[in-house]
Amino acid sequence: MIRAALSLLLVLFLGACASDPTKGYSLGWSFDDSIETVSVPMFENRTYVTGIEATLTDAIIKRIQSRTPWAVTQRNADTTLVGEITNVRRRILSNSPESGFVQDQAVTIEITYTWRDNRTGETLSQASRFAASTAVIPVRGSDGSIGERPEIGQRDVIAELAEAVVDNMRSRW
Repeated sequence: MIRAALSLLLVLFLGACASDPTKGYSLGWSFDDSIETVSVPMFENRTYVTGIEATLTDAIIKRIQSRTPWAVTQRNADTTLVGEITNVRRRILSNSPESGFVQDQAVTIEITYTWRDNRTGETLSQASRFAASTAVIPVRGSDGSIGERPEIGQRDVIAELAEAVVDNMRSRW
């Protein structure tokens, strides 16, 4: 009897949370239901790293398709996400005391983006100097030691950026 009463209270509480997210936590849907389509043109690349714009744009499109209810289209979309890659940095974190070779390196990619509603002209989300970073163990010399190619770190940072951009596209509470 007590267990049934507690279960009923829990269901009522969770229902209340999901129906009005302004009153606290919500277990409901967090994407804008009025949006059906998103256009994602190729990001501009203002850096020396070639091809990174295609990889980032593709990662964002795939993340939208897999984690949101929105369809990605290039024509007549409800909204458009435009952006540019403004900086790609590699920073040495540590060197080997014996050889002087780089042991750890940070890869950082910085972007600027704007997501706007094509129906109203309203900016839905935007960020400048939006960055993600990861540590990489670079490939070593001919001594047979192993490491990671720079593209591995770059790929990881792009995946992190794509996830963060799509997370920022959630509806405003």
